Amino acid sequence: MESFVLAGGCFWCLDAVYRTLRGVDDVVSGYTGGSLPNPSYELVCTGATGHAEAVRVEFDPDVIPREVILDVFFTLHDPTQLNRQGADVGTQYRSAMFFQDDEQRALFEQARDRAADWWPGDIVTTIEPLGEFFRAEEYHQDFFAKNPGQGYCLAVALPKVNKIRRSYADYIVA
Repeated sequence: MESFVLAGGCFWCLDAVYRTLRGVDDVVSGYTGGSLPNPSYELVCTGATGHAEAVRVEFDPDVIPREVILDVFFTLHDPTQLNRQGADVGTQYRSAMFFQDDEQRALFEQARDRAADWWPGDIVTTIEPLGEFFRAEEYHQDFFAKNPGQGYCLAVALPKVNKIRRSYADYIVA
């Protein structure tokens, strides 16, 4: 198993999308990239901690290639929006990839370069060293599945899940 830590707006959307993919063993919503130890959701939402809402995606690269995990990331959010995704505004919603070693950094750079061909405008996704990853509160874990009728899930997360289902049908869990 391998893991990538990715941030692309609200972690509920990333969590929902990655849980639909064959070869993904686990998705954990959390916070990383900032300076405050053990941040809470309320503190991260202020934008003052430096942390981003992120997910740690654990996957089997023999089932789903690394490149697919990363291309899904660049498909499901808009990497040209600085410190925001739609109505979610602030550095906590930045587009970022957190690498664990030089090999991951290179993979992330290659994925960002591929995405530059798909998106009009400049990609603002940062590639940062992974510091400590803090697991978010339990109610954030698998939020979409637990709250399918919640307004944000219906208006924002569901369209992203459906987009990935169409674009990456070969990797969707049956």
